[in-house]
Amino acid sequence: MTTITADRKALASGSAWPRRGLAVVVLLAVVAVVVRLPFLGDHNADIDEQLYALIGSQMLEGQLPFADLWDRKPLGLFLIYALAAATGLPAPWSYQLLAMIFIVIGAWLVRRLALLVTEHGTATGAAVIYIVLMAIYGSHSAQTEVFHVPAMLAMALLVFDQSRADALRRAFIAMLIGGIALQVKYTVVPQCAFFGAWVLWGQYRKGRSLPQLLALAAGFALAGLLPTILVGLFYLGVGEWDAFWFANFVSFFDRLPAGDSRFVMEQLLYVSPMAALTLFGLYAALRMRTPDSWAAYRFFWLFLAASYATVYFPSTIYNYYFAALVPGSLLVALPFLDRRGPFKVWPLVLTGVGCFALTYYPGRIEASQDHRAAMEDLTAAITPLVGSQADCLWVFDGPTALYQTTGSCLPTRFIYPDHLNNALERDALGIRQIDEVRRIMAAKPPVVVTADRPFTAQNKETLAYVEAAMERDYMPLRTETIHDRRLTAWIRKDQR
Repeated sequence: MTTITADRKALASGSAWPRRGLAVVVLLAVVAVVVRLPFLGDHNADIDEQLYALIGSQMLEGQLPFADLWDRKPLGLFLIYALAAATGLPAPWSYQLLAMIFIVIGAWLVRRLALLVTEHGTATGAAVIYIVLMAIYGSHSAQTEVFHVPAMLAMALLVFDQSRADALRRAFIAMLIGGIALQVKYTVVPQCAFFGAWVLWGQYRKGRSLPQLLALAAGFALAGLLPTILVGLFYLGVGEWDAFWFANFVSFFDRLPAGDSRFVMEQLLYVSPMAALTLFGLYAALRMRTPDSWAAYRFFWLFLAASYATVYFPSTIYNYYFAALVPGSLLVALPFLDRRGPFKVWPLVLTGVGCFALTYYPGRIEASQDHRAAMEDLTAAITPLVGSQADCLWVFDGPTALYQTTGSCLPTRFIYPDHLNNALERDALGIRQIDEVRRIMAAKPPVVVTADRPFTAQNKETLAYVEAAMERDYMPLRTETIHDRRLTAWIRKDQR
């Protein structure tokens, strides 16, 4: 079944379609609220997003990513968080609610794609499971995958049917969407390349000549790169090209890879539920329930393969990267989930219930409550000792959100703790970590936050320097446990 056929089928019921569409959106929104409720309002629901929120809010104060506050994520991601901060809602509510909107959009797009190979009930069930699986695979709050996965789904929906009269126009729109997604996370390159190749293949089958195909490929590349080019021109215009170029295109390759293999057994176990869904889907397609469109089903498999390439594109693989596999895994599992199969609705129901069970919902609620209480206690202890213009807090290892909750000024442009304590970042910052740590400590920060257990391999030189300084010049102020780590706020002895 082509996209055109699916659209006509959906619209065939006339006025019933808008009502059904609205009901589906409401259902998906309710599911999203329920699944993500334990994390709403929790600053420590995740780690990276605390940095993105801090930089986004600082952009509203005139600070410039890469130049004034350093990270290697694209500017577009920080613009999303700046938009969230501009709503006036406090963090983390601002960016978590925005992320929830994107989750619902992603689920709706999964449903639209699913209708190419199955019926409405199954497609809606797959959309619901998408929301649950995204939460399981690290996108429970506002991780980057929340924002770029829906963009990939939109591209898939736009480019699949190359028989349409407006296929090329839709393809260029898709490439521009891909370019915007590139400004959220550069690792979407393999998926964008797949969609471009799919369109070129479709145009080749339509009889396009080689020069025409090359011209189209160049046009697609330009459309995809346009947002990044515009960002680069902006930085060139404000005199910060070097900062932009280094952060976006040099530091990534300077960062040391993790010592583990790219295929770690723990991660293979972590991804096993989605792997099982894909295998069940393939078996069902061959033996149980033929997809309504084999062309669409083959497209879903290629999309999933491109998604795996996206996950394994960086040199270091983190668990939350696997959220990029969620939509492709569900789409290829549709013949197994299809209510019209021999087992009726049970595969869909049991998969949904099983995935929800994997969220460990009651435990997540309890952990989130503990995080909030610990964060409030740390904030209350630190706030009277730091200032918004001077006497800056320094988080050597701990929640970046403490800068916002305490109202503290920022002691360094390398504000993400991992950048100055992680051994893998040793040669990737454009400065020596130990030099920046010494500079910060020379300013005698009134409060320093450390952790008893690191998330990553530590730079032993900077760690030893900070530990010696804590022993010599500081004393414990408050210790709290967040994410099974004991975080200690140290106060300078001369502050007492």
